[in-house]
Amino acid sequence: QVQLVESGGGLVQPGGSSRLSCVASGSSFNLHTMNWFCQGPGKQRELVALIRSGGSIKNYADSVKGRFTISRDNAKNTVYLQMNSLKSEDTAVYYCNAVHIMTLKKYWGQGTQVTVSS
Repeated sequence: QVQLVESGGGLVQPGGSSRLSCVASGSSFNLHTMNWFCQGPGKQRELVALIRSGGSIKNYADSVKGRFTISRDNAKNTVYLQMNSLKSEDTAVYYCNAVHIMTLKKYWGQGTQVTVSS
């Protein structure tokens, strides 16, 4: 069992930056692909970025490429999402997600709100 707790976010001005963190408790963090999803107002939840268990393979949604960076620290059981050059359309609830690389069992955090507005 894995519990995920996100932090960071809040109100950010357009063009600003913010860093989200997600701390995982439980076992075998390094056996999980970690993902960040977002769900904007009236929209479906969508994948923003993922990082494989070893940390060397990362993928990003086209909308955030060049602006967002996902990283992980397996020693701290933590995954990060560094968000730069934020736009109003990045406003959403951001969710941390873990997927076990063998069982494909999924876990979700409670979400953290990011609002980009002047």
